[in-house]
Amino acid sequence: MRKKIATLAAMGAVATALVVAPAAHAEGKGDIRVTKTVVNGGANVIVGVKNVKKFTIVMTVKDNSGVKQVTHVSAFNRANGHGPVDYLGSSCKKTGTTTSVCTATMQIDPAWIDPYGSGNEGWDANAIAGYWQVNATVKANDGDYWISDDIASFKVKRAATLTTDAAPEPVKKGGTLTVTGKLSRANWTNLEYHAFTKQVVKLQYKKPGGAYSTVKTATTDSKGHLRATVKASATGSWRWAFLGTTTTMKVVSTGDAVTVK
Repeated sequence: MRKKIATLAAMGAVATALVVAPAAHAEGKGDIRVTKTVVNGGANVIVGVKNVKKFTIVMTVKDNSGVKQVTHVSAFNRANGHGPVDYLGSSCKKTGTTTSVCTATMQIDPAWIDPYGSGNEGWDANAIAGYWQVNATVKANDGDYWISDDIASFKVKRAATLTTDAAPEPVKKGGTLTVTGKLSRANWTNLEYHAFTKQVVKLQYKKPGGAYSTVKTATTDSKGHLRATVKASATGSWRWAFLGTTTTMKVVSTGDAVTVK
């Protein structure tokens, strides 16, 4: 009997000041504008319980006199305005007479998420997961500047882990195979992984050299546990697959190979 575990957690985040989302607006002078923004290469920002997560915000900026710099970038949760994230600075690369691509580096430290808002009544560190937005201030060579609000939307998600254990191994053909597992996700209050309850997870199977396909689904119980029984018909591998939510990453466990005799 073997237990397999997959921890697909991209980690991160250092917070030093409470960032509250301002009313939606953009102000400045002149023709400088941010025309395109890509956060983390287009992927979700996944934060676990230990490692600092660094990610980039890449902005295409245009002005008729050329772009001088990005002076500040901020990011925060759309729903509650909280943004426990540090702006580490930015650099710009000229790609044309009027255009530059500017890259800002951000980081989230899970150890600072809870302290960031601990003085606020009803504070829940995990509530920062979900949809975030980006604001930035850019400057041009001729003195033009623009405070650009809501130039991009992205998701910050809690990391998750998922295990698979198929038994007995080996199993007789036509016998009953029981596949268990556990789904957990990062808790930023105590920096531990807690059971993720009442979640639908797919049980998948593949023959040697084949591709995984879904056999059935199961729902996690009050301790995050999964359990399903299937009839053993051929040797192959079994795994659990969780599609994720708005606030929690998707995760697929490592397959557990079972020989059918």
